[in-house]
Amino acid sequence: MAIFRIVGGVLLLLLALSAAAQADPLNIVTTTTQATDVMTILTKGVPDEALTITALMGAGVDPHLYQPNEADINAMNAADVVIYSGLHLEGQFDEVFEALSEKGTIIYALSKPVKDAGFIFGGFDLSEELQDVDDPHFWFDPRNWQLVVQGAADELAAIDPDNAEIYQTNAEEYIEQLTLLYDWGVAAMSTVPEDQRVLVTSHDAFQYFGDAFGWEVRGLQGISTEDEAGVADIQDLAAFVKDRAIPVMFVESSVPPDTIQAVQEAITAEGGSVQLGVRELFSDAMGSTDEFGGTYIGMIAQNIYTILQSYQLAGLDITIPDYPAELEPQPSEELLALEAAS
Repeated sequence: MAIFRIVGGVLLLLLALSAAAQADPLNIVTTTTQATDVMTILTKGVPDEALTITALMGAGVDPHLYQPNEADINAMNAADVVIYSGLHLEGQFDEVFEALSEKGTIIYALSKPVKDAGFIFGGFDLSEELQDVDDPHFWFDPRNWQLVVQGAADELAAIDPDNAEIYQTNAEEYIEQLTLLYDWGVAAMSTVPEDQRVLVTSHDAFQYFGDAFGWEVRGLQGISTEDEAGVADIQDLAAFVKDRAIPVMFVESSVPPDTIQAVQEAITAEGGSVQLGVRELFSDAMGSTDEFGGTYIGMIAQNIYTILQSYQLAGLDITIPDYPAELEPQPSEELLALEAAS
């Protein structure tokens, strides 16, 4: 009888340990602000005790140059899943991802479904070691982001089937929001006459944005902020802006303004004139989480407002369509006040 009691006690202990193991939360680490935002949306409604999200990069951080620190390494070592953007955006993480994958951590690139669908721009050379690489700024087309959302929801559902219905419902609702955003963006960006739809920025991050909304795009630096702009690059862009009579150029939130300011000075020295945008454009990182531009939808919408308001203040007579009432978040009164005053 004592033996049965001992065996029974051992079984109860094993069952208790198994239950405790099952109760451990799914530990997710995200790299970029965009990755954190999509995970936050897809996991809404999952019990707090079932899941944790640890974000590595904050607002305004340049993921091209960001190097993981000791705290980042520790967080990723403790993670069950690491969600990253991909296409060499987080260029300093390659060796870390490889090591984590070898030890069994799930490493998921948000770019995967976009790449698989054939909607990635490629053929760029970053260096002798990195040639014929892809443009990593795929999120700037909301249609690509819809693929990202569904792909990430499918991945989460496979990893955590107990909450699969939550992930898929959140994805469905969010994809509907992204359709509203895209349709509004097309209507808004189309208010500028076609021959004036040229977006000049600090680095070549906006090709997907231009493709989505029908604008020509020119960046001073290449697709990575590791690329350095030389005197010839500045002079070439200055000549392009002057010849095309482009009224506005834009600084980006994660790139120092010096180089675009140098282009502006070169244009002025040649007797031309060009303004800088009313505010920075979000490029490789979103804004703070307490700001309109701190979500993916807010980031895209604020960029559209920034571009069009800047063109308005440069003298272009356009009217920005009303922002959809169903879209969340809604733009701030301060953001809309600039349009009203122009």
